[in-house]
Amino acid sequence: MRMAPERKTGRRCQPGLSRRELLRRGAAAAAGLALLRCPAAARENASRPAPARSVIQIWMWGGPSHLDTFDPKPEAGSDYCGPLSNPIPTNVPGIRIGELLPLLAQQADKYSIIRSMTHGINAHETAAYLVQTGRPPGRLVYPCVGAVVSLLRGYDHGYHGQVPPYIVLTEPQGRFSEAGFLGQKYKPFATGGDPNQPRFAVEGIVAEGISDERQLRRRELLHALDSLGKLMPTNPQFLRLDECEQRAYDLMFGDVRELFDLSTEGEEVRQRYGRNTFGQSCLVARRLVEAGVPYVTINYKGWDTHKQHFQIMRRKLPEMDQGMAALLADLADRGLLDRTIVWWSGEFGRTPRVQWEPPWNGGRGHYGKCFCAVVAGGGFKGGQVVGASNATGEEVASRPVYPQDLIGSIYELLGIDPDGPLPNPRGLDVRILPGPDESAPSAGRLREIMPA
Repeated sequence: MRMAPERKTGRRCQPGLSRRELLRRGAAAAAGLALLRCPAAARENASRPAPARSVIQIWMWGGPSHLDTFDPKPEAGSDYCGPLSNPIPTNVPGIRIGELLPLLAQQADKYSIIRSMTHGINAHETAAYLVQTGRPPGRLVYPCVGAVVSLLRGYDHGYHGQVPPYIVLTEPQGRFSEAGFLGQKYKPFATGGDPNQPRFAVEGIVAEGISDERQLRRRELLHALDSLGKLMPTNPQFLRLDECEQRAYDLMFGDVRELFDLSTEGEEVRQRYGRNTFGQSCLVARRLVEAGVPYVTINYKGWDTHKQHFQIMRRKLPEMDQGMAALLADLADRGLLDRTIVWWSGEFGRTPRVQWEPPWNGGRGHYGKCFCAVVAGGGFKGGQVVGASNATGEEVASRPVYPQDLIGSIYELLGIDPDGPLPNPRGLDVRILPGPDESAPSAGRLREIMPA
């Protein structure tokens, strides 16, 4: 039953409003305020030409081993490669990758490998913040790439989707504040649930354990009890509540719900991606960018392998291989890869020398001195290798690439000026990425794999 309207402004009296709509409205409001704070910068960034429209970030939570994935070192011996000593050729002559990635080996013409990522930090939280913002920790907490894209490519800049412009599948990353000083309105919408289950219980759209019929009966009961609304049908506040309620039910039973409903995909397609959480997350990500969502992160856990590293790799790498290879192929087949950046990376790599001694017994530790990233699509060239590590993978041997170099390249391909000011609701005079006067190392953007 409704309560009479209050005189206070800003009152939170919207029972039919979903979290998704709150995010959507909040994002639009914050972006509008940012425009007021810095209109010229926002207009300039909104109008820059760009080959890319979306990003799918495969976030390898915990840090994957570069030696076991995209920078194998069999010649270094078993203390470095362990039992994974047989790298395989790809469909690009001269490029080899780890032996447990045969499907990705056949897609190497679609992606480029960066073998000289570096920042030197071995702590999860600090490294994750640096890799996703391009900045070392300091007084201000800066937004990550997804939040910046949500601000500058979201609702006020041509995005008209009903779901938020920044989505995480399926759990928040949690090692840093994604939105930083942009505020809660630019945090990602984390779906929750598991897309590999018979019913993908997306938070706020699908209520686990509650049937559609029961949800609709609840709505009928609410309306039956709404005597105050019937007495004041033209009250502006009640009309706004009705509008919000309708939007919420549109999300629960309309096109948005179908967007997350993988039962509409053929079983052959689902099997191609892999019937596991990561594989089906890749499939959902493809559907989201196909619908125009600017930024999707797949939060792929399980890579912090201090113990039983090689046993875990034999389980996880084939799963990653299948899902990621299917994603690249599907994006290409649908004509989406040219406008979608796929970015694979963790916060750092793993120690190249295997830690055979107790208590690790064949594990790999944190390693930020030299690691790998992979980029594909959205203007990035495929079939290339950027930089190199030394013979054991412990040092960058040539062409170091720092986090801000990679992030700045992604921004450029999205038409965002990485050297421009960052509009924000606090009115701070800050740039999107560090300037030459800030203490953030850089070796230059990835011009060798970007359009001329």
